[in-house]
Amino acid sequence: MSIDTTDNARTLIAFAQHAAAPVALEVGKYHVVRTADGFRTIDLTTPEHTGVPDRKTGTTTVRDAVSFAAYFTKHADDDTELYADADRLTVTAVLDAHTATTARWSGHRLTLQLRKTESWTQWLEHDGRLMQQEQFAEFLEDHLPELLEPSAADMLEIAQSIQGATKVEWQNSTRLSSGQRQFTYAETVQAKAGQRGQLTIPETFVIGLVPFEGSEGYKLTARFRYRITKDGGLTLGYKLERPSDIIRTAFRDVVNAIGEQIEQPIMNGTPA
Repeated sequence: MSIDTTDNARTLIAFAQHAAAPVALEVGKYHVVRTADGFRTIDLTTPEHTGVPDRKTGTTTVRDAVSFAAYFTKHADDDTELYADADRLTVTAVLDAHTATTARWSGHRLTLQLRKTESWTQWLEHDGRLMQQEQFAEFLEDHLPELLEPSAADMLEIAQSIQGATKVEWQNSTRLSSGQRQFTYAETVQAKAGQRGQLTIPETFVIGLVPFEGSEGYKLTARFRYRITKDGGLTLGYKLERPSDIIRTAFRDVVNAIGEQIEQPIMNGTPA
């Protein structure tokens, strides 16, 4: 009688597989194990097993130069690239940028996205718009801390004079030799009908604004605007002189402040 050696071999292999002692698999490596159905690859290099991401990814957004420099110093290396975009008001660092000879992921980034202050936004929102007397006077009162020349106290007095001359008929305006503008009005309330008065305001005034959160303050000149309407009313406003130049200057100063804290050059543009 013949013996089937193939069946015996299979039996011995199966027995050996079940009899083998368990072996601990090392985290962070690939393993190939024998199963009843063949061979199986076990990958223990992935983050869910190691607890550590395979590389740094994501974009962190900060709002001022100090925060940008702090994060940059922690994560940058000699091949990190920086780009300043004056149109978008952003500074972007590609922390894992390509080297001169090796491609890298370019997936870990830091972006400074400047945010305009509320006071800057409000002054620009009303720039060139004529307002009713009381509305304009209230605007000046709400922004006294930003009024530099004339002083806040003098501008408050002007605002109060504007508020006190609401029930009048505005007749004409004259530019004085001092550069101020003088308005003449006549009272219209019954008790004072016919009485005349004058309101004098400066031709220009200077304000101090911080364009971006965390940035420096800058001076802007504003020119008074006015219109005497056909029915004897008066509307007032202002026109800021070249506020876009201030934005460009403020952005350049932020970029320079970053450049003083780091060694890598800052390029003009945006990364790929």
